[in-house]
Amino acid sequence: MAEDKRDYYEVLGVDKSVSDDDLKKAYRKAAKKYHPDLNPGDKEAEKSFKEVNEAYEVLSDKEKRARYDQFGHAGVDPNFGAGGGYGGGFTGDFGDLGDIFSSFFGGGFGGGRRANPNAPRRGNDTAATVNLSFEEAAKGCKKTVKVTKIDNCKECGGSGAEKGTSAKTCPVCHGTGQVASTQRTPFGVMQTQQVCNNCHGSGKIIDKPCHTCAGKGRIRHTVEQSVDIPAGIDDGQVINLRGGGDAGVNGGPAGDLRINVNVRPHPIFERRGYDVYCEIPITFTQAALGDEIVVPTLDGKVKFTIHEGTQPGDEFKLRGKGIQRLNYSGKGDEYVKIAVEVPKELSKAQKEKLKEFDKATDEKNYKKRKGFSDKIKEFFGD
Repeated sequence: MAEDKRDYYEVLGVDKSVSDDDLKKAYRKAAKKYHPDLNPGDKEAEKSFKEVNEAYEVLSDKEKRARYDQFGHAGVDPNFGAGGGYGGGFTGDFGDLGDIFSSFFGGGFGGGRRANPNAPRRGNDTAATVNLSFEEAAKGCKKTVKVTKIDNCKECGGSGAEKGTSAKTCPVCHGTGQVASTQRTPFGVMQTQQVCNNCHGSGKIIDKPCHTCAGKGRIRHTVEQSVDIPAGIDDGQVINLRGGGDAGVNGGPAGDLRINVNVRPHPIFERRGYDVYCEIPITFTQAALGDEIVVPTLDGKVKFTIHEGTQPGDEFKLRGKGIQRLNYSGKGDEYVKIAVEVPKELSKAQKEKLKEFDKATDEKNYKKRKGFSDKIKEFFGD
């Protein structure tokens, strides 16, 4: 029942004035907290995860959010508007008023008749979250996500009637879901269309409702959906699976499944666009004399020769060792920054060796220091 559900804003921990960006941030935070992958076997976390996805599905859609703000959970029920019973007893609609005022004043009241309740309607979009490692996002992979969605009931084939029986055409509206109402006014006899109270706009009467879906013809359940993750996907991006959402109504197309991507940080690499960056520490001796070092890449380890006199902060590029460009050919590059590590906890003998080394060097070995000393002398004098 709708009344048993928590307020969607409360579920996501936001207020009604929340912006789209802040709503998305709140959703991602809550989805991470309750995701089944991070809470294996925790039924309460699984329940909360479904609740979070359902709340975001509604509040991220402007039209659904407006209906929810006005009518609460009833406003986003799949059967909303079908029976005319959510408005507190008002069985007509503003379309009826439009018909009357149009007759009186020649139009202009924003009239028009109620849309056919039996017309095909597209299903709602649904949402899920997938957690990826840095490598999975860079190279692509196949994942399985759990999705809570509405499907046609398999037991009754979506008819809502118990297996072996069938729904009957409503004898009052003859299957149209609407009935004509006439009124005598000072201007003559007026006719309007109203939702049929006998079938609540469905056009059908079910004597024996299906025991699985309680006559609704639709059920909400959780399914596992296989997803192909494209190489190069990034944190915060969304994969859209067309037709993976809620089933359509009255033969309408299914909605889409929007999969929000979360990428875990890497202990070595940092991503910037399609390029990757890493920092490699080397010794003072390696920096001074040059050396062949091992550099990690997403494709494995490679050897690289650093030149003699390499300075802290020097950076070199490995072309094509970055991330596959999403939906395009080619890869980004890898940038490697050098960090020269100063040795600590030296022994007495090591310190003596360094002092000897220092005495054996002069200003020509330290061009930056010599240049800085010259500037000091120029500014302050001898």
